Amino acid sequence: MKKIILSAIILVAFFVGCSKSGAKDNLNWEPNLEAALKQAKAENKAVLVNFTGSDWCQWCKRLNSEVFSQPAFEDYADNNLILVKLDFPQSIPQSPETKMYNSMIAQRFGVEGFPTILLFNPQGKLVLQTGYQPGGPVNYVNHLKSYL
Repeated sequence: MKKIILSAIILVAFFVGCSKSGAKDNLNWEPNLEAALKQAKAENKAVLVNFTGSDWCQWCKRLNSEVFSQPAFEDYADNNLILVKLDFPQSIPQSPETKMYNSMIAQRFGVEGFPTILLFNPQGKLVLQTGYQPGGPVNYVNHLKSYL
């Protein structure tokens, strides 16, 4: 019995460790695009949607570590963006409802690769579809600003 409990604890620790790998960000990612669009309109903010494969996509991990986890992006996002993360992991468990919702939104916008970033203006109009951009957080913020 003790071996089973110990094995379960080790297994849980392994999965938690794997799900948290890579650079962490301090951003408030929402899981629902429709709710984010409503909030953005009420707060006069843009919506950034991050389609990611957080546990396997190297460009997604790079975007997160070079941009999303950096203070310059976090400051801009806090004041100007409502963030949505729609994840397509390979080893992080998700509910069937989450998988279906994320796939439905990806299909709606023709997402075929990761990372794909959508930017909506405060009125809910799609103004940009992009992905990884080199140059760090300041360059990325300027890239987003040029479409708003």
